[in-house]
Amino acid sequence: MSRLKELVRLMRELEDQLVVCMRCGMCQAVCPLFDETGREADVARGKLALLDGLAREIIRDPKSVQERVNRCLLCGSCAANCPSGVRVLDIFVKARAILAGYSGLSLLKRGVFRGMLVHPELFNQLLGWASKFQIIFTKPVDDLLGTSCARFISPLFSNRHFKPLAKVPFHRRMASLNTSAGMSGLKVAFFVGCVIDKMFPHVAEAVLEVLDHHGVGVVLPENQGCCGIPTLSSGDSETFYKLVRHNVTRFGDESIDYLITACATCTSTIKKIWPTMIQGLSNGEQERVAEIVEKTLDVCQFLDEKVGLKQGNFHTDTERISLTYHDPCHLKKSLGLTVQPRAMIQANPRYQLREMVEADWCCGCGGSFNLENYEISTSIGKRKIENIKNSGCGVVATGCPACMLQISDMLSQGENQIQVKHSVEIYAEMLARVS
Repeated sequence: MSRLKELVRLMRELEDQLVVCMRCGMCQAVCPLFDETGREADVARGKLALLDGLAREIIRDPKSVQERVNRCLLCGSCAANCPSGVRVLDIFVKARAILAGYSGLSLLKRGVFRGMLVHPELFNQLLGWASKFQIIFTKPVDDLLGTSCARFISPLFSNRHFKPLAKVPFHRRMASLNTSAGMSGLKVAFFVGCVIDKMFPHVAEAVLEVLDHHGVGVVLPENQGCCGIPTLSSGDSETFYKLVRHNVTRFGDESIDYLITACATCTSTIKKIWPTMIQGLSNGEQERVAEIVEKTLDVCQFLDEKVGLKQGNFHTDTERISLTYHDPCHLKKSLGLTVQPRAMIQANPRYQLREMVEADWCCGCGGSFNLENYEISTSIGKRKIENIKNSGCGVVATGCPACMLQISDMLSQGENQIQVKHSVEIYAEMLARVS
């Protein structure tokens, strides 16, 4: 009965939001998926038209509706450029929750989300074992990018050049931390995120180095959970609620000034998605979520606006490295952060920023979209790689670990000798030299 009430509530909210769309078609010009396929069903306007009759269509052909709604990068390009202010991402997330509630999750997703992801300790343990045995199934292909490919034919890995799991994830290098505020007078909680923890632990270490340099106290709760976006984008609101509750328990009782992340997707999920999808929580839980949401900042915004960036000194005998920057969709389009990450990069005089064409065009990852639509994801990614190469850079920086995975894959397959770094790593390098 409670699930039925939840579906009815979501349907009503969906109907209220759909009436805002004027069907003007402005979303066509900015949708990376529509640019590849030219199909009206792949653009926001087409999906919104379908959802307008969702109650009828979900009974007639639920599988087809689910396929069309799930075929989306959730990049937010349409919402960021909509003249009517349609909250497209909210609509699609709610539609997926309705469809999953009606049709159910696949056995695979149910096992991953409800069997592993919702239990962080078990999830960490299983991936810890996977990191030890992955060499049996993978082989390195690019030392510069640190990518590997599958040793055997696999439908999941196909032709991918992927980043293997870190031999030692961040949560094993630094299980917990609680330091006092230093010269900054500020104390933050650090939400690490799954991909940084398990694939890019050096990014988390760079964050801690930067915070320590600026005299910022850090709370690092052990046994952190996923932000919930993988479950929610698959329509599993039940697991999403459990993950939010888990993280609220870990972070909600800490006396902090801010909660920071180095993952654009995690920041966007907490800031934008959590407030719109927590009606299934109690009033007390919603209040605690609201407090966390209010304090959450991406690391680039925190350093630029709350602490103040240090500027490195340029030495004439130092060879400058050309660098270009990719705007993560969730950082620019969802959070409006473009100046801050560039300021962080430009604080390091060793690098010369060269803006690429279409810096904010989606890289094509889209989380689960990449897993389910790899061919289209690759095609979108190749457009990004051409722009990166044409900038003449030796390094491409970004603020999203998912974008780092996608760009590394595409660069590795093209045998391009261009490094991929997180923007906070660039800043940390400079601070290490001036310390």
